[in-house]
Amino acid sequence: MGRLSSFFNGFSRSMSLKRTKNCDGREAVEDMGKDAKKNELILTTSGTVNVERSQNFASVFTKRGQKGVNQDCCIVWEEFGCQEDMIFCGMFDGHGPWGHFVSKRVRESMPLSLLCNWQETLVEASLDPDFDLESDKKLYKFNIWKHSYLKTCAAIDQELEQLRKIDSFYSGTTALTIVRQGELIFIANVGDSRAVLATTSETGNLVPIQLTIDFKPNLPQEAERIIQCKGRVFCWHDEPGVHRVWLPDEDSPGLAMSRAFGDYCVKDFGIISIPEVTQRHITSKDQFVVLATDGVWDVISNEEAVQIVSSAPDRAKSARRLVECAAHAWKKKRKGLAMDDISTIVLFFHPPPSSSSLCDQLHSGVSTPK
Repeated sequence: MGRLSSFFNGFSRSMSLKRTKNCDGREAVEDMGKDAKKNELILTTSGTVNVERSQNFASVFTKRGQKGVNQDCCIVWEEFGCQEDMIFCGMFDGHGPWGHFVSKRVRESMPLSLLCNWQETLVEASLDPDFDLESDKKLYKFNIWKHSYLKTCAAIDQELEQLRKIDSFYSGTTALTIVRQGELIFIANVGDSRAVLATTSETGNLVPIQLTIDFKPNLPQEAERIIQCKGRVFCWHDEPGVHRVWLPDEDSPGLAMSRAFGDYCVKDFGIISIPEVTQRHITSKDQFVVLATDGVWDVISNEEAVQIVSSAPDRAKSARRLVECAAHAWKKKRKGLAMDDISTIVLFFHPPPSSSSLCDQLHSGVSTPK
């Protein structure tokens, strides 16, 4: 294990905690979560996370729509799993009559389950005689996180189906999460929330890079899977362009995404909870990443989102600024329609500039859309 000392930054602390309390991995991880909440390293409401010794700064804001209870929820966990160089961000968008319960349940269980699976996978890999960390650290880390995410999402969906307190048959949630580990970010997406990176171009302008796919039923590969499983994909005449998933012989449930946790009424007909897992190396040109539910992206483009965040004079208010612009856009672009819940996490990668806004510091010349 000596050859892994640099890679397991902080991992020994978590394993020590496990031995000290004489409990299994899950209990040790739950203890970490409790300690993180006590030390104000976990945020589950609108606000900011700004640990002095960290390069990260996270701004969070969520706004209830006009359809009832807010079914969006989120989490930011700095020093994820006692790792000083790690942060976990998650955005969850519930739907259906029990959607707000489902999204909160997945928010509670995913980071803990992921951390458990990550630790177990690290140990298993270190015991592999063919293991060679130095050969390709980036690929190795990615494979560890991908395996951990796949295992986590499968377990969460299975456990959710067994819960008696939450009826997930006609309800579910999306899940978009990011783990930053040093100069790498690992993105896992289930559903139609979106992650957009703001990076500096060669001309000095701030430009967006979409990091995730919106998993909608009309995507060719998603539609093919659903149809092969006997599900149906079509739009209602009064919702042109809005493709939904329907049961083979019933105009229900009309799910507007192709991947989700829960929604067991259509799990045999092509809806899956398998995440798309990707990674990116953060450079000095990469400034921040925006995680937002479809309530934002239905009315705000990637370019507009980057402009709005970068022109905010205060990083702490950047997520709120984006949400409020999206709410205003709903009134202008979606007249007569009930506004969806709108939620955003903005994760900044570098220390703040010394003066005015990030937009000014980069000389990008962009402004907030009117």
